[in-house]
Amino acid sequence: MLFFIPVLVFSESLYSPTWGFGLDLPEGYDYVEGNAKDRFSFSGPGGVYFDLLVYNGTYAAMEDLVDDVNRRLGNQGVTDFFVYHNRRAAIVELTFADFTGWGLCVELGDSASAGTSVPMLLALSYSPAGNGADILHLSALDSIVPSVDEQYYPGPIMEYSYPRGEAKQAALASSGISAMIRENDAEAAQVFIEREFLILKQYLLSEYWRQAWIRYYRLVYRDSYDRISNAAYALVRNWGGNSRNAAGAEGQRELAQKALSWVQGFIYERHLDGSDFVNLVSAVTEGRGDCDSRAMLWAIILAHADIRAAIMVSREYSHAMGLADIDGIGARFEIDGTRWLVAETTDKIDIGLIDAGISNIENWLGILFD
Repeated sequence: MLFFIPVLVFSESLYSPTWGFGLDLPEGYDYVEGNAKDRFSFSGPGGVYFDLLVYNGTYAAMEDLVDDVNRRLGNQGVTDFFVYHNRRAAIVELTFADFTGWGLCVELGDSASAGTSVPMLLALSYSPAGNGADILHLSALDSIVPSVDEQYYPGPIMEYSYPRGEAKQAALASSGISAMIRENDAEAAQVFIEREFLILKQYLLSEYWRQAWIRYYRLVYRDSYDRISNAAYALVRNWGGNSRNAAGAEGQRELAQKALSWVQGFIYERHLDGSDFVNLVSAVTEGRGDCDSRAMLWAIILAHADIRAAIMVSREYSHAMGLADIDGIGARFEIDGTRWLVAETTDKIDIGLIDAGISNIENWLGILFD
């Protein structure tokens, strides 16, 4: 069946053109004060507060910044320093006055620039003691993207909590090839998914359910992308893929079809007692997953072939599908002016085909990752 139906897309993350960092707070946070340049303060649900500040040349070292903040707050929590994606960082336990929470400090500039002062981002997420908001604090801090280099890289909280370990060779499901996978990535990815799903559940009956759902998938995509990057490249090469410009329209569609047929052969698996989303490290190595994990895996593989891809999800249909910006006939859904070709990842049908019974525009949300 052929359809041309626009799809609604909601929710935006924040980006600082001055410093180059990004932020993707949970829904329901309101900007309350600051200068919209290097001082930002937000209030969130349940009495949660989130402050973000950028210091450039004020402190000689990160230790000095953290010590000064702890002194001014009267903070009794401990601080631990670590390296996040070649940047110095610190995680701070917040216990001051009648508040508890967590803080993160991370370099924004190049720490290898000897003799220069590196801008530092400080984020504090806190709430009245005992209100059980830790999960919101950690998610908010983990959503920080210091630069474009971390746009598709696990967040700083996950990197600190679950070091990725050594890269080891792993077989990729039903492909006859292997790729490098870091030894702790599957566990870390699933922990991340379950944490973010617990946050998503808090919004499902609220006015923010659409935005929260989109944020959930957007964050999972970010956390997963680098974890399976080597595997995605290996699969693209195995299927004869090339860059978008070199492959041409016919080559792009052929590769998208090969990737689609591959994920369609996965074991259909659901876990209704949790997130119901198989992490993509396990999906790519074990060949299992539900519709949304397959659709996102397919989209990431296409991205590694320089083919723009997205997904769309439906609460009413309990379903998800892949979307690709490639030419050719087939069912298309419009998001932000782009007519995306649809991909059904669970039934063994060609790209561009869709059941007419799931084509109602009101029942789909489009989710973009670029």
